[in-house]
Amino acid sequence: MVYLTGTALELGTALLRDLGHYRYRVFVERLGWKLPDARDGTEWDRFDTPQTVHVVALDAQGRIQGCARLLPTTGPYLLADVFPELMGRQPCPRADHVWELSRFAAIDLASAPASGHTLGSPAALALLRRAMQDARHHGARELVSVSPVAIERILRRGGFAYAHLGAPMDIDGQHLFACSLALSAPRSDRLPVREGVAANGQVRG
Repeated sequence: MVYLTGTALELGTALLRDLGHYRYRVFVERLGWKLPDARDGTEWDRFDTPQTVHVVALDAQGRIQGCARLLPTTGPYLLADVFPELMGRQPCPRADHVWELSRFAAIDLASAPASGHTLGSPAALALLRRAMQDARHHGARELVSVSPVAIERILRRGGFAYAHLGAPMDIDGQHLFACSLALSAPRSDRLPVREGVAANGQVRG
């Protein structure tokens, strides 16, 4: 698997178009999420800004197999702006070292079952580790996320250190919770250069 990481400008028009279609097929068509901004077979929302960092997993044929979105909590982000009730009585994080992970999926649309989420797959574990690495590269020491409770399966299976930030709640037909994920210190500041992706996450050419 090849991972490309960058902002919309760094990923380029073609990959960004494919990412929007992939997100629509996964989150709207497959998982049935009610996302009011999704339209014309593409899924983006107000948190997809020029500063948003996207992580995209590609197979050998260049087909998207997974995605994740990284947002600094110093600006608008999903937990604080849409789901603050999941924090209970705690304030939502606002710190340079805390980033949010959202729009996480690791589904091969060509071969996966027609419904559901492959949360416990090896591909999901690998994508989560890559997203954590990229978040550390941007200065994060902690990730927060609004997630289906079932995602705990990934975290336990992978041995990740995480904590509930509030009690789970049923929202729009989903059993959701807010969690924090500790990021261990990276072994190296250098990210691997893969398939034309520079160590700073920029796409060459």
